[in-house]
Amino acid sequence: MDKLQLLQSLKQKNFPEEILEAFSEVKRENFISKDLTEKAYEDTALPIGHGQTISQPYTIALMLSELNLKNGQKVLEVGSGCGYVLALMSELVGKKGKIFGIEIVPELAKMSEKKLISYKNIKVFNRNGFEGFPEKAPFDRILLSAGCRVVPEPLMGQLKVGGILVAPKGSRFEQEIIVIRRKSKNEFELLKKIPGFVFVPFVGEEES
Repeated sequence: MDKLQLLQSLKQKNFPEEILEAFSEVKRENFISKDLTEKAYEDTALPIGHGQTISQPYTIALMLSELNLKNGQKVLEVGSGCGYVLALMSELVGKKGKIFGIEIVPELAKMSEKKLISYKNIKVFNRNGFEGFPEKAPFDRILLSAGCRVVPEPLMGQLKVGGILVAPKGSRFEQEIIVIRRKSKNEFELLKKIPGFVFVPFVGEEES
């Protein structure tokens, strides 16, 4: 499958035009190792080292669609890995938006920083995602790109009122993507549950 075929596949699944445009703009091959270049546009997850993966394009498109990103928003991704999703989100929030990535694996954080150097509205930090990013909170949108049994409370608390959080939640080998909106200071609403996903687990969750 090449890039055009992938875009056509996503279009047939009725993803919004702005998401298709973001996938068109960002080169997935830039975020994987050279030996996997031929597989860059396969609709499948690929290894990026350190036990982590770059997610399947369909899954990314689904999560971005549920995030419902708007121009100028401030967004946090926890488990930002190689930086591919950060780049896609940058396209969706525009130059006035702000994107923050948290990656606990130092090598991946450094690698993604280099790959994203041309994106002036993205900053990547090597730190524990369970604590979120209180210094930059609150966020309009929060995306978790690793599977968790429970969404960490600090992340819930760093979501703006009216903001949306999307996360894969469940056991080690089976999760559902959940969509949560913060209705008020103390009230959260579960908008949607989409079953049938397997993400790499949050690094360090077992110890938390």
